[in-house]
Amino acid sequence: MTDRLCIASVQANPTLGAIEHNEALARDRIREARVLGADVVLFSELFLMGYPPEDLVLKPAAVAACQASLKRLAEETSGGQIAVLMGAPWPGAGALPRNALALLCDGEIKDVTFKVDLPNYGVFDERRVFEPGAAPKVFEVKGVKLGVPVCEDIWSGGVCGALKALGAEILLVPNGSPFRYTALDERCDIAKARVAETGVPMVYVNQVGGQDELVFDGGSFCLQPDGEIAQRLPLFQQALGLSVWGRGLDGWRLVEAGMADWPGQLEAMYRAMVLGLRDYVGKSGFPGVVLGMSGGIDSAITAVIAADALGAGKVRCVMLPSRYTSQDSLEDAKACAENIGCAYETISIEPAVAAFSQMLGPVFAGKGPDLTEENIQSRVRGVTLMAISNKFGPMVLTTGNKSEMAVGYATLYGDMCGGYNCLKDVYKTDVYRLAEWRNANDPFDVAKAPIPARILTKAPSAELRPGQKDQDSLPPYEVLDAILHGLVEEEATLDEIVSRGLPAADVERVQRLLYGSEYKRRQAPPGVKIGLKAFGRDRRYPLVNGFRDKITPPIADRD
Repeated sequence: MTDRLCIASVQANPTLGAIEHNEALARDRIREARVLGADVVLFSELFLMGYPPEDLVLKPAAVAACQASLKRLAEETSGGQIAVLMGAPWPGAGALPRNALALLCDGEIKDVTFKVDLPNYGVFDERRVFEPGAAPKVFEVKGVKLGVPVCEDIWSGGVCGALKALGAEILLVPNGSPFRYTALDERCDIAKARVAETGVPMVYVNQVGGQDELVFDGGSFCLQPDGEIAQRLPLFQQALGLSVWGRGLDGWRLVEAGMADWPGQLEAMYRAMVLGLRDYVGKSGFPGVVLGMSGGIDSAITAVIAADALGAGKVRCVMLPSRYTSQDSLEDAKACAENIGCAYETISIEPAVAAFSQMLGPVFAGKGPDLTEENIQSRVRGVTLMAISNKFGPMVLTTGNKSEMAVGYATLYGDMCGGYNCLKDVYKTDVYRLAEWRNANDPFDVAKAPIPARILTKAPSAELRPGQKDQDSLPPYEVLDAILHGLVEEEATLDEIVSRGLPAADVERVQRLLYGSEYKRRQAPPGVKIGLKAFGRDRRYPLVNGFRDKITPPIADRD
């Protein structure tokens, strides 16, 4: 039995399904931890396969590949100097596999435990693909009993209480907890609650990196038996953090560890978008990105995010002007691209728009111009960007924000055309806040104040007809976003939203637009989850939906 234990928390970025790559990454971290004197190395949830695996984990060949990888990694523990806790899928008793954490030591897979509480809410759908573990298990390393609840197992008290009853002296928790702007505080609160209930200190390790719509922000930490945070690993970065624990009369306490600074909410949101885009492009194998540069706020901040994520040399900005594009927009788009050092070019869409007008003229005879002609312009831009993508290989970035996507203020096969959207879960008012933050900060040493001031102050416009402004068709964005937050993030009733002082007519109209645009969102590209309920993974509404909430009329107006 030892009175000193050095635990290495591995906050790393696996690639889902790239099992050999993840094994090599794990091997490097194990060897690094051994050199630093670690006794135990803790990896994040399902590290060998990546998280969340979705239906890939139902493929027997993928599970078998992870089993073979575990056996090879176990060889790194020969000699008994180090123990490794590695997450991987494990064959189940029935048709479904189990979400496992394996103890590798003395050159073999010494023991394995299984996740008990499988989340089935929000972005999680584990009950569909995993068999739950029957009961938690304690691992013993160097005479120390380690409780190993897996992620969701700490969100209710049952598993940690059972581990305490089994004699657990330290809780080691592997996690796959994705970013949302409230997540960090929620995780810390839950972890502190379990420590308060059990009196057992905790090592919490989280994955880092982007996976489709999700970004895992890291932010691993350790808690003393009294709930004090005694170690913090950085957010949005890979890290290997050592925590040295000592046994006293009252049990184990952390005696030596580092404390990284954690950024505020706006910076965290921005870094999540950068990391999500970087990993989506890099792990998918695209050489870079291309986007339509309109001179507006959405395309400007998307271009800056792309340059921060990939480097300016992998970002191609294309201005696609029509007869309605203002001189201000032409100047602002070029200035923004030049500020960040991206490739910039102009391709007029007028020849294509004129060709469509001539082609459709006989069919449209007797009909005046309307939304149809506006959408043709947007779709011509989409076709142009996709042609550049097909010819040269970069992925098309779309630039629509959550406010627009919510109410359908976007054109299918037009400005919705593309492979990824950094702003998909960011309301318009937050787009402005993030742009102002980025202009005041240069976290990736790409460009200072890259977004021209006029972009931040001029009225938003799609510029698809003379004098057009967004607020000709929508409520002011501060009103629209407040209504949408109530409808989407809170599932509030119309009465509750109106009681906050928001106009009843706008509330009813926004609800109608929100429900009526579901079919568009189903065809939208993926984008980074930022808030509480992202369209797609979090919020899944039927396409055909006859329900509409109603505002209760004042008593004086009732029959």
